[in-house]
Amino acid sequence: MDYVSSIAGLDRSEVLHEARLLVLLQAFSDKEEGGAIEGLTKLAKLDFLLRYPVMLERALAAKNRSIRDVMLEDYERHSVESAMVRYRFGPWDHGYRQYLNALIAKGLASVSVEGRKVVIAITPEGGEVAQRLAADDLFEPYVRRARLLRRHFDVTGTSLMRFVYSTFPEVVSLRSNSPIAP
Repeated sequence: MDYVSSIAGLDRSEVLHEARLLVLLQAFSDKEEGGAIEGLTKLAKLDFLLRYPVMLERALAAKNRSIRDVMLEDYERHSVESAMVRYRFGPWDHGYRQYLNALIAKGLASVSVEGRKVVIAITPEGGEVAQRLAADDLFEPYVRRARLLRRHFDVTGTSLMRFVYSTFPEVVSLRSNSPIAP
C-alpha cells in the first residue's frame, strides 16, 4: 500500500473518529457537573473545527482570539485531509450516528433526549479511555484543540451553527459532497 492510500484510509478509520469524539466529549465534560454536548448540530460543528484545524484557526481569528494554541503543523495546512467535505447539512459527517452508536455500545458515551434535544455525554469508562488518549503524544493536538473549543465555542448549537455558516459561507454555497477549501 502506498503512502497516499494509507493516509486516505485514515479518514475511513471508525476507531480514529470515535477516539476524536471521545476527546471532544471529555473536553466538554465537567467532573463536578458531569457535562455533555447538547445536540448533534453542536457536536458536528465542534467536530468540524476539531477535525479541520485550519478551520479552527480561521474561526478563532474571526472571533479576534489568539490562534497561537492551534499550533498547526505544515502538513496539516497542506494535506489532503485539510479539505472538509460539504454534506447535506454543511460540515456534517454521515458517520456521526454510527460513531456515536459504537461509543454507546462500548459503554464509552451515553445519549439521552431532553425535550427535542439529544444530549451526548461521556461515561466514566469513556473518560478513562479519553484520559489514556490524552496521555498519548499523537492525540495531544486533539486534546489541546478540544480545550480551545470548550473555552471559545461553548455556546448553543444554534449559535455555533450560525457562527460557522457566517464564518465559512462556502459551507452553505457548495454542492453536496464537494470539498471545502481550507
